[in-house]
Amino acid sequence: MFKLIFKQYKAKSSSPDLNDVLNFDDPLRNDRITAHRLNTCHEENIRSIPGLKSSSTWQCYELRDHPGILVIRNPFTERGLRYWIARCLRDYPRPPNIVNLNERLFDETVRSDWWKQLHRCQHKDDFQRTKVAMRWTTFGYHHDWDTKHYDDHMHSPFPEDLSLLCRLFSSTMGYEDFKPEAAIVNYYPVGSSLSGHVDYSEPNQSAPLFSFSFGQSAIFLIGGRSLEETPTALLLQSGDVLIMSGESRLCYHAVPRILKDHKTVNCDLSKEFDDSCGGDLNALDMDLFEHVGNLSFWQPFSDYIVDSRININVRQVLKPGQLLLN
Repeated sequence: MFKLIFKQYKAKSSSPDLNDVLNFDDPLRNDRITAHRLNTCHEENIRSIPGLKSSSTWQCYELRDHPGILVIRNPFTERGLRYWIARCLRDYPRPPNIVNLNERLFDETVRSDWWKQLHRCQHKDDFQRTKVAMRWTTFGYHHDWDTKHYDDHMHSPFPEDLSLLCRLFSSTMGYEDFKPEAAIVNYYPVGSSLSGHVDYSEPNQSAPLFSFSFGQSAIFLIGGRSLEETPTALLLQSGDVLIMSGESRLCYHAVPRILKDHKTVNCDLSKEFDDSCGGDLNALDMDLFEHVGNLSFWQPFSDYIVDSRININVRQVLKPGQLLLN
């Protein structure tokens, strides 16, 4: 059933039927969704990270039929959204992080600084080809797509700002010992998809998996331990945080469809730091956090997400007390 549902949502229809897709903008009208209580004692830590709304405004939900699936509906401020989008496009695809760009099609200048070289393309066709070619970048422990394993020798530094963000969310969800050790940033142009799979490569399969969505919306399927089980379709929108924990951690999941329906707000934030001004700017890239409020600086990033989705997927690799894989 999983593959059948995946094909239904992937089908090239201009207006896919969303009647059976769970929407967290109006969640409590659906008896398959319940409100989830957060650990509010971490409000002081939340205020220390710029770009997050007060936890008192966070709306978190869980699925009755899929224990361990949690969704926080966009806890980011507008400037916070811009910051993480810019980090994913400008910074994370750079060395020593690994990208998918083919060496035969793209030279070292593009593979080492894709975002910079993208905006040096002089022809529209070259720009579009370079833009859609970027599909993923990895850092921390790099996943070996051939062996499906991690290796101690395939490792790059994990960004401190993202680590701080993930540790904040994990503690708020009750996972005090979570350690962000591996991440993949997926880039989804409209029309792309991700087939059903299970994330089983990590030795530590009891730690939760954190997924951050930015840009266009996506239909996300969460199934069971077998492809025979019927999946549930969720609508993930810009800023949403999805947590796969407990029983759901090893369930089949997929992204069959990107929906071009997110309206980018191009207001100029250069003269204000919105709700984030009380945070410790040293926790993030201070210059970038300020610059994304300027409309001219932000415009190229805005142009990208008009027809694309970005997803940051973070997981813990090592078991508690484990220092090396081998």
